[in-house]
Amino acid sequence: MLPAAAALGAVPTSVRADAVLGDDGLYHQAWFLNSFLDLREDLESAASGGKRLAVMWELRGCPYCRETHLVNFADPVITEYIRANFEILQLNLLGARKVTDFDGKELTEKELAERYAIRFTPTFQFFPPSADGVAAKEPLAREVARAPGYLKPPHFLAMFRFVRDKAYERGTFRDYLASSKG
Repeated sequence: MLPAAAALGAVPTSVRADAVLGDDGLYHQAWFLNSFLDLREDLESAASGGKRLAVMWELRGCPYCRETHLVNFADPVITEYIRANFEILQLNLLGARKVTDFDGKELTEKELAERYAIRFTPTFQFFPPSADGVAAKEPLAREVARAPGYLKPPHFLAMFRFVRDKAYERGTFRDYLASSKG
């Protein structure tokens, strides 16, 4: 049975994905971080707004990137939670834009992806709530969590909650999922 609004042909606008396919072949969300591509500044800015920084790695033609935009981000519960708690920086796995890493090293998106061993798209990298001490760590030790590959909507939202709740300090994402199924 259809919900009343759907039966009447009314569809709430918040349910629709606002993803736009760009000239670069990637889908873009209007609410993604508009950045000068300096990771330390982005992390500090997110933290000053009470949010966490996540990097979404994508690739032109990636069907699971498309799914993330058109399914996961189309869910208003997911999008509202992420927008309230995170800043999302979108990067291209093979991109040529210059990005300044936490230690000040300037690299292309592709070089940065190699530095962080990003191999799948979409991949989400999550960073600590503060930039303090991040630059001194090895690149892979800078992130607090990673979601390599597509996650279906319930697990996708759970990953963002896992990071926001700092559950990575107490166990793995798999443990978090198991403990929240009660």
